[in-house]
Amino acid sequence: MRSIRGSRRTRTGLSLAATLPLLAGAVALAAPAAQADSSSRATLSGTKPLWATGTADKGATANGNKVTARVYLAGRDAKGLAAYAKAVSDPSSPSYGKYLSAAQAQARFGATKQQIAEVTQWLESSGLTVTGTSAHYISVSGDVAAAEKAFGTQLHNYAKGAHTYRAPSAAASVPASLDGAVLTVTGLDSAPHKADHQDELPPPDAVFRNAGPFSSYYGSNTATTLPSVDGKKIPYAVKGYTGKQLRAAYGAGKATGKGVRVAITDAYASPTIAQDAKTYAAKHGDAGYAKGQLNQVLPKSYTKTEECGAAGWYGEETLDVEAVHAVAPQADITYVGAASCYDDDLLDSLSKVVDKHLADIVSNSWGDIEANQTPQLAAAYDQVFQLGAIEGIGFYFSSGDNGDEVANTGTKQVDTPANSAWVTAVGGTSLNVGKGDTYQWETGWGTKKASLSADGKSWTDFPGAYTSGAGGGTSKTVAQPFYQKGVVPNALAQANGGLNRVVPDISAIADPNTGFLVGQTQTLPDGTLGYDEYRIGGTSLAAPVIAGVQALAQQARGGHALGFANPAIYDRYSSHVYHDVTDHPVKGDLAVARVDFANGYDSTGGLLTSVRSLGVDSSLKAVKGYDDVTGVGSPAPGYVNSYRRQH
Repeated sequence: MRSIRGSRRTRTGLSLAATLPLLAGAVALAAPAAQADSSSRATLSGTKPLWATGTADKGATANGNKVTARVYLAGRDAKGLAAYAKAVSDPSSPSYGKYLSAAQAQARFGATKQQIAEVTQWLESSGLTVTGTSAHYISVSGDVAAAEKAFGTQLHNYAKGAHTYRAPSAAASVPASLDGAVLTVTGLDSAPHKADHQDELPPPDAVFRNAGPFSSYYGSNTATTLPSVDGKKIPYAVKGYTGKQLRAAYGAGKATGKGVRVAITDAYASPTIAQDAKTYAAKHGDAGYAKGQLNQVLPKSYTKTEECGAAGWYGEETLDVEAVHAVAPQADITYVGAASCYDDDLLDSLSKVVDKHLADIVSNSWGDIEANQTPQLAAAYDQVFQLGAIEGIGFYFSSGDNGDEVANTGTKQVDTPANSAWVTAVGGTSLNVGKGDTYQWETGWGTKKASLSADGKSWTDFPGAYTSGAGGGTSKTVAQPFYQKGVVPNALAQANGGLNRVVPDISAIADPNTGFLVGQTQTLPDGTLGYDEYRIGGTSLAAPVIAGVQALAQQARGGHALGFANPAIYDRYSSHVYHDVTDHPVKGDLAVARVDFANGYDSTGGLLTSVRSLGVDSSLKAVKGYDDVTGVGSPAPGYVNSYRRQH
């Protein structure tokens, strides 16, 4: 069955120790409301894609073709929703922290029964069939002729690259009587908004292992027999940091996240997550899971499992759950799985968190590039984020794992939804935790790889080719939010003309060469299922780590929700509660040695030895102060406790 049109999202940076990662993010900020352009119709801005040009037009779509769409409801007061979301999130506002319950939010800002009835009547009178109704949207299906009648536009076929997709020939519109009731419509264009990427995460049915030698902490095992870098011998990569080391690095102190609820959204669901999480915690000294501490909220059925690579998402869930628990071992975790990796299903998962207030902190490690985002989807996402903000719910999104995206897409751009003004974008670092779990330094995550020469005496073409790095940069579609003014340098905010949103906001460990150890059930080399462990990274790691730190901060605040955290994060910028992460924290080039199994799991296929440079993230630079690799920096001792004075 064909999906309702929407972006396909990918797992952000499950960067395995051996490889390029995936990408992250998914939303732009767009004008949400319908605006009247005549006495009879109101235009829905942004519903005609930019690629639907006259030169690409291949003629009208056949009237009998099927269209499935969602009509998103604007609610009672879209402008008031945004204003209230800002007020309760801004520490300088008298309304700061005065959140509404989910029921109060729906009653004050949700669509009325009359609006839903009127929109439904209009859709059905146009010949469309209503297939579902929620508090946020009405889903419909029908033929092209009915869709054209309903939305006041013609649907044509357009060339887009090597493919042909359907799209409106002009912006969609609704009857003027519904102006203010309809937020936007998705599904009129049929292009799958997805970026090309290399899916480097091995599915859980194929074991992945790191070869070693390893360091147990950064620098504990020097590669004395391998070539030097910058005149010095380099250490072997760590086997994988665990919770004790990360808690020490980011100033957890005695906080545990007790009483705080964290949600995780991804697609699909790992069938072994409960046992894997329990086993991992026991092996690495994390607190055990109390009864009811780990829950899953899942859809009735799944779709597009092959297209989305469903099995590959199991590792994402495993990483997110184990990382949150490692940092905040007493926080309650609810995994909310989507039915597929497409926007409509992911939006449903996010909406479940908001509508039922399942958590105060939501970690998300998936997304797309900004060029693939459409204004109508941006509006739908931002409405959910704003509703979350007024309830005291904060959303954290990975910033991406392809640096400035040039190597990946040919165009310098940011990822989404990390670019949304209503989420916290989490960037990535390379982390040095030394002997005795002591924080030594961090640098911006950016990696170049060079292989060992055949004679073993040099690194071929050192430092080698760029492989991956923390996503960041300046949005082309989202205006500068109020909380970035005075902190983000104008040179960054004005990079695309005007003043725009810059990402990320904050950062944490992401480099798979200084990564996190994960435990997961996989198919072992002998064909049996069994628990195994591997090192992993990406901003897919950074997001749940920051979510865990925020759980500690919320506990320090007496359990009162932090809500949309960006205003508070930037409010602390000059208070010395962040590690100011730069590309050159110490003198000389930084690098680690890596030895990997050629076949991914044992030595029968041979070994691959390489050097991985640290702190070389495409064109992005981690510098003193705010930067577009690490944002304000990473949490330092003092960050968690800085929330205590706000009880």
